[in-house]
Amino acid sequence: MSTPGEDPRNTPPEPEPRASDILGQALGSAARRAGLDPSAERSTGHVVWHAMGGWRGVAESVLPGLVFVVAYTLTIDRDTGEANLPLSLGLSVGLALVFTLLRLLQRTPPSAALGGLIATAAAAALALLTGRGEDNFVPGFITNAAYGTALLVSALIGWSLIGLAAGYLMGEGTAWRRDRRKRRVFFWLALAWAALFYARLAVQLPLYFAGDVATLGTLKLVMGLPLFAPLIAVTWLAARALYIRKPQ
Repeated sequence: MSTPGEDPRNTPPEPEPRASDILGQALGSAARRAGLDPSAERSTGHVVWHAMGGWRGVAESVLPGLVFVVAYTLTIDRDTGEANLPLSLGLSVGLALVFTLLRLLQRTPPSAALGGLIATAAAAALALLTGRGEDNFVPGFITNAAYGTALLVSALIGWSLIGLAAGYLMGEGTAWRRDRRKRRVFFWLALAWAALFYARLAVQLPLYFAGDVATLGTLKLVMGLPLFAPLIAVTWLAARALYIRKPQ
């Protein structure tokens, strides 16, 4: 804004936000909504539980996939080896729809359940289109590959996505890149998250190509929240150690 008597034409334009600023702000905001604020005086267990969405978040994340695996396994014909794919997918999508409707009726933020519904419906549509139960997991493979690659590349080029999120969450922007200790910690955290996503692919893709739907679905559940939760805890504790200093 120009002062009285100042020619607006001589006022230098405000600098355009950099891509790192925009991405960092988005990641930091997402982390804050998930309860991952290192400055908050909360226990590690509370933070992890909040990040998973509590009982409702766990149910919305786990139950549609669990219902699919159970229904698929129980409907396998002993003679043909074929399962009732439409029924299994219908139950999974139907449950995801119920979770979304409950959030809408209770006027709670439906974003998590809605995202799960869209992902579940898209995966089911692909599986129904091909007639192959294992194709229900293809969108998950794509997501894991994308997240893992983004985190790996960000670490290797010195712009860790974990660092960007923490930097804007703590109000220092990209200043963490001038601190060797922070750069090193955020580098390894990004690699750890990338390793999680790639580990899922390494374990699950062979089962996909083998057409072992029941085992694939079971391992997807096992490698979901049970691995996500401890890595969230490690990430939060590491970020908290970097930014929160105890009084002498």
